[in-house]
Amino acid sequence: MHDPWGDTFTPEEQAILAPFVTNLDQPIFGLRNLPEVVKGALFSRYSRSDKSLRRMLLDEFIQAPEAGFQAIVGHAASNGNDQLVATKQAEAFYERVLLGYGDDSVAELGGAHVACEGVSNIVAKALEDSRLGLDPLEKSTRYVPFDRQVAGKYRYHRVAEIMQSRHAALYEQTLDRLFDTYRNLIEPVQLWVQSATPRDAKTSERAYASATRAKALDLLRGLLPMATLTNVGLFGNGRAYEYLLTKLASSEHSEVRGVGINLQHELDQLIPSFVKRAKTERGAAYSQYLATMRQAGATFSPEIPASSNQQSVALVEFDPDAEAKVVAAILYPHSDQPLESLQSWARNLPTDQRIAILRAYVGERGSRFHRPGRAFEETYYTFDFLADIGAYRDLQRHRILTQERQRYSVVHGYALAPELEAAGVAEAYCTALEQAAAAVQTIEADFPEAAQYLVPFAYRIRWRFRLNLREAYHLIELRAAPQGHPSYRAIAQQMYLALQKVHPSLIEGMQFVDLGEHALERLAAEQRLDQKLAEQQR
Repeated sequence: MHDPWGDTFTPEEQAILAPFVTNLDQPIFGLRNLPEVVKGALFSRYSRSDKSLRRMLLDEFIQAPEAGFQAIVGHAASNGNDQLVATKQAEAFYERVLLGYGDDSVAELGGAHVACEGVSNIVAKALEDSRLGLDPLEKSTRYVPFDRQVAGKYRYHRVAEIMQSRHAALYEQTLDRLFDTYRNLIEPVQLWVQSATPRDAKTSERAYASATRAKALDLLRGLLPMATLTNVGLFGNGRAYEYLLTKLASSEHSEVRGVGINLQHELDQLIPSFVKRAKTERGAAYSQYLATMRQAGATFSPEIPASSNQQSVALVEFDPDAEAKVVAAILYPHSDQPLESLQSWARNLPTDQRIAILRAYVGERGSRFHRPGRAFEETYYTFDFLADIGAYRDLQRHRILTQERQRYSVVHGYALAPELEAAGVAEAYCTALEQAAAAVQTIEADFPEAAQYLVPFAYRIRWRFRLNLREAYHLIELRAAPQGHPSYRAIAQQMYLALQKVHPSLIEGMQFVDLGEHALERLAAEQRLDQKLAEQQR
């Protein structure tokens, strides 16, 4: 048996794995007969390992000397019949409620862990473009290099329609050149990072090597194209999966639709009753509706002259009455008055009294995890971003908000970190990016959708955010933290300054925003890890 990463399992290993995975030879598979704590630990390891999930399960859990896995194996084998009976009883109930009565909330009572391996970043973003009920975890470009080859080939998606066309050679040559450049620059860039930030006496060799490696990979991730293969672990409830399946089926990308078909097959083995409607006439009709809606937007897209606005963060809309509305929302649970009356009262309140109420409500925040309550959801902000795809990939994971992106393209140019110029590798980096842009422009004349696979992460993309004040506290304080990637840290910092300018009283409590620059973003986190390891060894 082979997996997408070139792994091989012996017949004995397959026999051990079989009770715990829904299949042994497909890139989309689910986990079963495992305690929740094991599944959670597996997925938490997923983003920082180059192993496939099956290999990780076998090496680090089943065959690990301290795992004590025999009890789980025995339980899976000896209680199989009892589990089957219980499953059938539950399925009968859910099928009656979901299909017979349409009670969608019932579909949130069952969930599944699914691994999607060897999928492109086009697919990864489609899988992660959900708000609630579905939690993705993706292989990290910071901790894992993407330069390994399988059977002499780099791991990127080869789009069927392009590979069957006159552009096949150009497609592979372009992507190979990007990956060659990425591979060749990792060592010199890491050596430059180390020369620019020497290790001090209080930093261990382990922490230093890890932090400088992460910095080098951060600087070079812009070379990775959207075709890059990755792993995405998903945990979600049935309702979220059902909606995801209908969205995947409506995609303009054949790879995305194919992953949706495979995902449906695996979920049918794990939570069949919860996702059954996705493949009914109702599900098909909804997928068609989503596709039609997308096509309508493209049809009526206006012909507007290209904008010269290259502002990376633009606060497009905010509520001038936000302060009074938030104050009214703070008082609402403690009053018997209608909201409109409280808002009118708050508008007439002297400014210093409104600020006093806001300060008392926010209180003494001990950390960024102490977020103000739901009153801060009363006002919203709309941002328009123009930043590299790498930054978009990170910020897209925030789900308690509304966001939509434009196409992956090369029309807005690319971002170049000044460190690459200082390291003397900017020419090689830019040459690979510009050759990729030329290939995109050639191929998109025939395949406008598929050409997006060639776009490297360094190229800029536009997308919009609409979020409330409470979520702004969470997103900005998290993404401005020192260990964050510089490109999205800059976005979070600019968001903070934009909000501070229009609503200083509401932003005053946002105390955990780091506005500084840091040479080795991961170093402090690695040093804390050293401390924890030392404490465990005492």
